[in-house]
Amino acid sequence: MSQLKEWIHELKDMDLNELQRTLESYSSFGPLPGILMPLLEAFLPILPLLVFVAANANIYGLWFGSLYSWIGVAGGSLLVFLLARKLGGRFGPWLQRRFPKTKVFFNWIEHRGFTPIFLLACFPFSPSAIINVVSGLGKVPFHTFAVAVMLGKAVMIFSVSLLSFDIAHIAQEPWRIIATVVLVVGMWLGGKRIEKRYELKHKE
Repeated sequence: MSQLKEWIHELKDMDLNELQRTLESYSSFGPLPGILMPLLEAFLPILPLLVFVAANANIYGLWFGSLYSWIGVAGGSLLVFLLARKLGGRFGPWLQRRFPKTKVFFNWIEHRGFTPIFLLACFPFSPSAIINVVSGLGKVPFHTFAVAVMLGKAVMIFSVSLLSFDIAHIAQEPWRIIATVVLVVGMWLGGKRIEKRYELKHKE
């Protein structure tokens, strides 16, 4: 247990260059390290997700690095959601009774559904772990959570990858910044359309 804590502490304090060297030392495992590191962050949010995403982009390339990060992050979020739903079915109502102020947050997530989950997933500094757990403990449908998280995390990861990939030349490539803004707006508008479709299906 002490060795595990020491390893997590070292991983948490790694900068981008150190992490890249570490991941490159496990190149014989292919994309597995690039997937597992972001997945692990879903269970240990103290780990530096942005550093993982940036390292993947610079090691595996923009497209494959983004894909591996997305698989890890989205997979980790879905696993946390399913664990919370499986193990804490009675914990959600108890938590709301014990701490009445949390009821507002639960209601916001449950009634707004797609939009808050998607928007919070888009931003790298949002409390993703809390959203995953609250959604699992609450009544958010799995398909709503899955679509919102997968789309939102795709926006976040590709945006971070686009900005951090070969960052020394970003000043000569302003299109990367413009593309990031367009991507966020486009995915948000697309997310709203998907939400409306879900609302229509529920009404029917």
